[in-house]
Amino acid sequence: MRNDSWVVEVGEANAEWLATESRTARLAREYRPVNLGDGRVAFSARALGASRELGEEEDGYITDDAEGIRVWIGEDAFELELAEDSHV
Repeated sequence: MRNDSWVVEVGEANAEWLATESRTARLAREYRPVNLGDGRVAFSARALGASRELGEEEDGYITDDAEGIRVWIGEDAFELELAEDSHV
């Protein structure tokens, strides 16, 4: 599970924002979301944990419930999918 990451399609503007402007984008590399291009972002296990620490009012907030893992930007939720053994 150490190399697992979660990928989400959020659109190009949101992907750029998550990777460069969000509060977690300012953390050490292993805690930052990675812009994969084409509107997709990858979260390592550590980046996912860091994003879970954000408050509900902050963009980039993560929820994890029976419906899945989602990242919230404004009023929009985007579902993350597990991408096993990636190198993010």
